[in-house]
Amino acid sequence: MGDWLAAIILGVVEGLTEFIPVSSTGHLLITKEMLGLTDARWDPFIYMIQLGAILAVVVLYFTRLWKVLLGLFGRDASAWRFTIAVLIAFLPSAILGLLAKDVIFAVLFNSLFVFLSLIIGGVILLLVERWAPPAREHEAMALTFRSAALIGLYQCLSIIPGVSRSGATIVGGLLSGVDKRAAAEFSFFLAIPTMVGAFAVSLWETRDVITADFLGLVAIGFVVSFVSGAFVVKTMLDFVARHGFAPFAWWRIVVGALGLVALSLGWIG
Repeated sequence: MGDWLAAIILGVVEGLTEFIPVSSTGHLLITKEMLGLTDARWDPFIYMIQLGAILAVVVLYFTRLWKVLLGLFGRDASAWRFTIAVLIAFLPSAILGLLAKDVIFAVLFNSLFVFLSLIIGGVILLLVERWAPPAREHEAMALTFRSAALIGLYQCLSIIPGVSRSGATIVGGLLSGVDKRAAAEFSFFLAIPTMVGAFAVSLWETRDVITADFLGLVAIGFVVSFVSGAFVVKTMLDFVARHGFAPFAWWRIVVGALGLVALSLGWIG
């Protein structure tokens, strides 16, 4: 398979899974394994193309985000409140990720752990959706600092492969009394600083091995993840409002179970 085709496939997987609670990293690692991409450069690749999906959020929410930016300069209280809430939610995982990423990569980045995380996370998502407390907050851009802090603590779980960043933040939101739609939307906003930070770290750590060919592949994956990510962002909120998170939970469980079967049969390493 040509590298350009692999970049397209990984870009599609990234865009389709980044904003739904199924673990984009887990799906990318599985896809990379199935495609036989053993070259070490594909590891930073799957983190760097996440910026394309995040750009989709910025573009689709540009009007609201621009209003927030202007509000910061105009000392608008709601703009400052939203910005501080996002920062509160962002900082815990940023700090923990920097401190623990080497251990996570060394110990947990393997197919078995990803498949188990997918299954366990799916079960938890089903339980939380069924027994979450009644929703008290319904506006993603007006969450309390308490809810933002709890969502940020739950996001720390996403450094574990297969857990899902969006899944962890959505579960945190539901348990904090945030309704489904607002929890999903706040997860979109929180993805912006989180993934920009992950991109910057990956870029810095691979600065010595970056080549023109590698950047070309990243550009392909970036564009494809942007397009597919935009599709998901535009459709997910209405889907969640109608069907909840159960379809994503069952998807996780099925993919994890099939992965364990494939692993036991030696079809993947």
